[in-house]
Amino acid sequence: MKHALRLLTCAAALTLASSAQERVDLDTIYKIKQEAIQNSQVMDHMFQLTEVHGQRLTGSPNYKKAAEWVVKQLQEWGLKNARLEKWGPFGRAWQNERFAAHMLEPSYQPLIGFPLAWSKSTDGAVAGEAVLAVITTEEDMAKFKGKLKGKIVLTVPPRDIALPDKPLSFRYTDQQLAEIAAAPDMTPRMFGPSRAGGPGNFMQQMALRKKLAAFWVEEAPAVLIQHGYRNEAGGVAGSSAGNRDPSIPLPPATIAITPEHYNRIYRLLDKKVPVKLEVEVRNQIGDTNDESYNVVADIPGTGRHKDEIVIIGGHLDSWHGGTGATDNASGSSVMMEVIRVLTKLKLPLDRTVRIALWSGEEQGLLGSRAYVKEVFADPATMKPTEAYDKLSAYYNIDNGGGKIRGIYLQGNEAARPVFEALLAPFKDMGAATVTIKNTTGTDHQAFDAVGLPGFQFIQDPLDYSTRTHHSNMDVYDRIQRADLVQMSTILSSLVYHTANRDQKIPRKTKPAPRPAGGRGMGF
Repeated sequence: MKHALRLLTCAAALTLASSAQERVDLDTIYKIKQEAIQNSQVMDHMFQLTEVHGQRLTGSPNYKKAAEWVVKQLQEWGLKNARLEKWGPFGRAWQNERFAAHMLEPSYQPLIGFPLAWSKSTDGAVAGEAVLAVITTEEDMAKFKGKLKGKIVLTVPPRDIALPDKPLSFRYTDQQLAEIAAAPDMTPRMFGPSRAGGPGNFMQQMALRKKLAAFWVEEAPAVLIQHGYRNEAGGVAGSSAGNRDPSIPLPPATIAITPEHYNRIYRLLDKKVPVKLEVEVRNQIGDTNDESYNVVADIPGTGRHKDEIVIIGGHLDSWHGGTGATDNASGSSVMMEVIRVLTKLKLPLDRTVRIALWSGEEQGLLGSRAYVKEVFADPATMKPTEAYDKLSAYYNIDNGGGKIRGIYLQGNEAARPVFEALLAPFKDMGAATVTIKNTTGTDHQAFDAVGLPGFQFIQDPLDYSTRTHHSNMDVYDRIQRADLVQMSTILSSLVYHTANRDQKIPRKTKPAPRPAGGRGMGF
C-alpha cells in the first residue's frame, strides 16, 4: 500500500508542470494520504454524531450535547481553545421525545412518519375518526370554522406516486463534470410574460399561509396530518410546522407520514369509508429566546503569517426526521478528521487553521451569518473589521456524503490556477474539476456575501436530493465510507497548502459586495 501511494503521488508531479508557480508539497501529500486513508477515523466521528447523539435540531438538547462532544474531542487532539461560541437569540427549544401513529380501522396498519418541528404535543394517545379538511382559500376556512376541534385532520391533497425516471443514486459522469466546469452562458435573457407564480401570487400565498396558521391555532384540532414532500419507497421528508419565535403561538401537533400511507387514508375517506387513527406525539418545548452555539477551535499558526487564518467548516445542526447523516454530519465529520490528521502528523502551519461547525444553518445560515457579521463585516454596511484582511479562505462541506469532484470558484477567477495546482495530485481520486460557477444553499455564502473567499465543493450527488435530504432516511447507513475518506484526504492537503502559501488565496477579481442596508445578507 505504501509503495502504491508513493507511486500515485509522484505520478501527479507531471500534472503539476503547468502550475509551476504554485508550490505543491508532494512529500507531505504522501504523508497525509497514508494517515487519512490507512488510519481514518472519520466513521468514528460519524457514529458519534448520528448514532449516539441523533438528530441535532438547533436549540434542542441533542444539539447542545453533540456540540459539547465535539469540543471535548477537539481538546483531546490538543486544541487548547476549543469552545462553544454563543450567538442569538435563536428562539424556542424543541425536541421530539415520542411518536407513534396507527390506523386502527378499517384494518390495522402502523404508519411511517414523524412530527414536524415547532408544533405541539398531543394530550397522550389520541384516537378518533380522521377527517378531510384541505384548505386552499379563505372560503375553505369559513366552511370548516368551528368544526375541527379535537379532530384528527388530513390537511393536503394526496400525492401522485410516480415511478422514478432516473436512478435514485448516481455519480457525476465525465460529461456532466465538463458541463459543470464550463463557464455560464452570458447571453442576455429576455423576461417572458408574467406568470401565476409571480411576486404578487407569492405574497398572496404567504398571506393565506399566515391566516391558515392562525386558523389552526384557533380551531385546535388534536392532530394535523400531511404527507412528506418526497415519495421514494416509504421515505418521509419534512421540517417544521410552526415558528421558532416564542411570540407566535404553536400549531397543534403536526405530523408528516409517508405519501403511500397518507394516500391510503385519503382514498378511504374520499370513498366515505370511516378511518380510525391513533396518534401520540410528545415534544419537549422551551418557550425561551435562548442563545445558540457554534463550535470553534484553532490550531495556532507558527510562522510569519500566524495572525492570518484558514477556516474550515460545515453545519453541525440537522433536521430531525433522521439523524442528519448526509445533512450534515458528513461535512462535520470530514472537517473533524482534517483536524485530527493535521494534529496527528504535527504538520507545520504558517497560518492558523480554525474549524467552525455551525448551528442554525437549516433556518437560514444563522450561525455562520452571525459569526461573519461579528468577526469580519456586517453586510448591511460592508464596513470590515481588522480581521477582514486576515482570512485566506473558508472551505465548506455540505452537499451530502458524496466524494469531492472539484470546487466552485464563486466567480473568483484569480483563484483558478491555485486550485488547479492543489487538486492536481488528486486527479486519480476524481477531484479535478474547477468551475467559475457559483453554488448556493449553505454556509460558504455567509463569507461570499461580504466578499471573502468562501468555497463549497462539487460532490457526487449519490441519493442526497432523491432520498436522504431532510428525510427519515438521512441516517448512518446512507453514508459511503470511501467517499468520506477521499474528502478527508483532499481537504487535509488543501488546508495544509492554503495555510503555508506565501500569499493568501486571491480575491482581487471578486468585486466587493455593495452594502445590503436593511436586507442583511441578502441571499
